[in-house]
Order: sequence, then C-alpha cells, then structure tokens
Amino acid sequence: MCVLPKKLLVIAIITGIVLSGNWVMASPMTHQFKSPAFTGQGYSNHVLSIEQLEHNRSKDIADSRRAEAARIERELENSTLNKFVKNLESRIYATLSKQMVDNMFAGCEDGDETCSNPQGGTTSVEGSEITWRRDISDGITLTVDGPDGFTEITIPGSGEFNF
Repeated sequence: MCVLPKKLLVIAIITGIVLSGNWVMASPMTHQFKSPAFTGQGYSNHVLSIEQLEHNRSKDIADSRRAEAARIERELENSTLNKFVKNLESRIYATLSKQMVDNMFAGCEDGDETCSNPQGGTTSVEGSEITWRRDISDGITLTVDGPDGFTEITIPGSGEFNF
C-alpha cells in the first residue's frame, strides 16, 4: 500500500513542476509575406531596386552590343585588302601632290619651247577644291575650299623663298 501513494506523489510532483514552470512556450502561428510587393511595407524601395536592376541590365546589354560592333568594325578596317587600298590611296595622293608642287615651282629655262610653265591649276579631292595660282611679284597662292572651311596659303615669290 505504501507503494501506490509514493507513485502518485512522484507523478503529482512532476506534473506540478511541468505545469508551473516556463519550459513550454508557444505563440499563435501567423503567416506573413516577406515580399514588400504583398505587404506594402518598404514597397517604394522594392520598386526602385527592381527598376535599378532592370536599368543596369539593359545598359550592360547595350554596352556589350556597342563593343561587339566596334570590334567587328576594327576587324574590317584592319583587313589585308583594306590596308592595301589605304596604302594605294596614300601613294596616289602623294604622287598627285608631288605633281602639283612640281608644277607650282617649275621654272623654264630661256629658249626651252617644250617647257610649259602653268600659271595656276585646280583639282578636287573628296569634295574639297584645291586651287593654286602663280603671281610673279607675290609668289604662289594655294587655296583649299572644303566642307569644313576655307584655307589660303601664300608662298613667297622666288626672290624671297630660298634654301
């Protein structure tokens, strides 16, 4: 008989400790969305962040497209055929300018009937007109009239222009 009340006593003590202590705590379960798009809290910052991400991404895409287009253009400009054409064009312009300078400073010796001593000339190069005229007293006047402006160069006469 003594055994049964002892068991009850132990059960009563354990139950008392469990019920009186703060060992078990619980709060009501509530559900909240974390996205400000649903809760409304911090929504403007959320929208601004998304807008900034979209803007940065579209800017990166546009920058990469421009870089690729520039790379392709550089490759085309540096092709062997393009280099050849530029070199040929440069040599042709150098020859034409040499002929123009030779005509500007050509001097005929007395009695040489085959010598033609032109008093001026005109040529057009890519929309610009280049004109020169010789005046015995003033020297040579070279005029370049192009889309970006008008330039006039005066070269002194033969008595003043010696090396």
